[in-house]
Amino acid sequence: MTASAPRGFTFDRNDGRPVLPGNLHTNRLLSQWLDFSQPGRLRLFTGKVELGQGILTALTIIAADELDLNLDQVQIISASTLEGPDEGMTSSSISVQDSGSAIRHACAEVRFLVLQQAAKQHGVPTENLSIERGRLTDGQGRELGTYWDWLQNISLHREYEGLATPKPVVDLKRHGHGKVRRVDLLEKIMGQPRFIHDLRLPGMQHGRVLRTPSTTAQWANPDLPVPTDFFDFASGSSIQLVVDGRFIGVLARTEREAEAALSQLQQQVAWHETASLPDMHNLAEFLRSAPHETTSTLQKGQRLEADDGVSLSREYFKPYIAHASIGLCCALAQWDGQTLQVWTHSQGIQNLRDDLTKALGLDKQAIVMRHVEGAGCYGHNGADDVAFDAALLAINKPGHPVRVVWSRADELSQAPLGSAHLVSLRARMNEQGQISHWHHELWANGYSSRPGRSLVPTLLGASQRAQGQPMPLAINPPLAAGGGADRNAIPGYEFDNTHVVNHRLTVMPIRTSAMRALGAFANVFAIESFMDELAHASGQDPLEFRKRHMQDARSLAVLNAVVDRSTWWHLPKAEGVGHGVAWARYKNTSAWCAVLARVQAGETLRVLQLDVAVDVGRVVDLDGVMNQTEGGALQGMSWALKEAVQFDRTRITSQSWADYSILRFSEIPELNIHVLDQPEQPSLGAGESVQGPVAAALGNALFDALGVRVRQLPLSQDHILQALNAPD
Repeated sequence: MTASAPRGFTFDRNDGRPVLPGNLHTNRLLSQWLDFSQPGRLRLFTGKVELGQGILTALTIIAADELDLNLDQVQIISASTLEGPDEGMTSSSISVQDSGSAIRHACAEVRFLVLQQAAKQHGVPTENLSIERGRLTDGQGRELGTYWDWLQNISLHREYEGLATPKPVVDLKRHGHGKVRRVDLLEKIMGQPRFIHDLRLPGMQHGRVLRTPSTTAQWANPDLPVPTDFFDFASGSSIQLVVDGRFIGVLARTEREAEAALSQLQQQVAWHETASLPDMHNLAEFLRSAPHETTSTLQKGQRLEADDGVSLSREYFKPYIAHASIGLCCALAQWDGQTLQVWTHSQGIQNLRDDLTKALGLDKQAIVMRHVEGAGCYGHNGADDVAFDAALLAINKPGHPVRVVWSRADELSQAPLGSAHLVSLRARMNEQGQISHWHHELWANGYSSRPGRSLVPTLLGASQRAQGQPMPLAINPPLAAGGGADRNAIPGYEFDNTHVVNHRLTVMPIRTSAMRALGAFANVFAIESFMDELAHASGQDPLEFRKRHMQDARSLAVLNAVVDRSTWWHLPKAEGVGHGVAWARYKNTSAWCAVLARVQAGETLRVLQLDVAVDVGRVVDLDGVMNQTEGGALQGMSWALKEAVQFDRTRITSQSWADYSILRFSEIPELNIHVLDQPEQPSLGAGESVQGPVAAALGNALFDALGVRVRQLPLSQDHILQALNAPD
């Protein structure tokens, strides 16, 4: 077996080779991106995957514009280990930046090579040639062939050389203009098969896995974990049992049989559980007192100590939250004795393959991974875990495809969660009402335990096998990759003295990993709530107070834009109605986002309107940017108002929609998205810039409506009542 070394969070561009744009650097052959072997059609490859974010459409637009093709001439091929580039994870809102940049430059080079060849053969200057729908013509309108004609004599199995500069923005016909038909929607709208749940293969078996009720649960009867009654139940049927350590799986010809067998196992297998989880009602204290390692994210100027003339000190808290996708995690696998094929909706098929080699003892080249779309998810959910389940069961049933689907209880209690997160903020203000000192301290688990980044597999089922190793602690991406728990902990304001301290827990009683925006959600909620509190404490307007501390022109522009374009911000407010504002630049290096919230505080907090302004640089797919921002705003709203994982001292107890609430369609407010196109600037990701600002704007609007500050998420009725009755 040849196993890969752990992958980093970014690709190494300091490897001694000339640095190439985006992910061309690590996938340097033009043939890894483009294939013109089918007449009239470009097969466009990407290592990124469709999660509902519209990335396949955006990348198609980039290629079509750069090559002067129609969109219907481009067939984009999603991530597979059989062909195309290895681009690692689809995460962190960098797909347009890294995959899009690579595709743009690869297409520009192919266009240049074809024009050069045609100009040379026909004896005309390249500037006299034009291309439309892949057909070349000269200045007199004479047709000179197509891409597919000329590329018969030009091999794309060659490294990118940087021979051409991509088109100027004025020549890009589809970028940022109007609506472009999404390449992934037609089948979904028409109810045609496109999701992994729709995939059916000949001879397919159905698998289910009996999960341990808690992380540390052990068999109550290790000598006979599965009672003989189960085998009496299974006799004469097609059911096959797979037991390996604490991993118990069943295989059957039909889903009904598989579900019945799983139900029988749930009734008969007994577990011994220990009280290994913290007190859910005192999580903030658990985070503060649990073993941790401390790192300094930023040290600038003087450090502000707790007893050092602090003007204001506050703490903010975010609970554990679940992915809670509507569609359940699903995977298929098939083993023929030599090759393992896996169909998965993982966000990182290459990383997952790395962990499957370690967990199953197979050679990497013996595993073929294919991405198939699943339910929308932004982060590390159970997609990788269920792929391992399917793979292990398939190895026990050679020759048969095996399909595994998780239950809702598995989905909510077994998949990795977004970490609970405590933020303590201190600030000092001078006599002019300006912040002079800022101290940000946070406690949280790491925000990444994705596959491929550890010597040990991070797959749930692998850890439960007889020879399995415990899953490693969640880690944090380095700040150069956007950070993890400390993502956006450095405020987007100019303070002379700023210190940021990160305490990563070195215990993980509840499994955590990547959740959309990572630590930015909690940190922006805290920072923008605290800025509001500082403004009110010093008698200043919250909006103007923010502007006083901002020097970046694009930060000011996005904040001014959301206010200027709002139709309600300056209107008089009725009793119980409040307005709130918040903003951030995602990762301090990516998209800018500002949010205005209008709420009505009654028996519950009702959101009436959200206005959002975003600056994502050059807009590729305008509709895609708006969709991403709308979806992110609503997810941030759901987190802020409703979501919190429930558990007792032994196990997670929120295992159904009755126990884990998410936003309903009836609660969606009027939502206006204002996109600030910057065509001369690099494109930036749109998916994760809005969640933190939405939560903070809602909290600030709640204060404006009721005069009470809720610093513990979610902004639920219970927490509002607690804040109303608090001594301060």
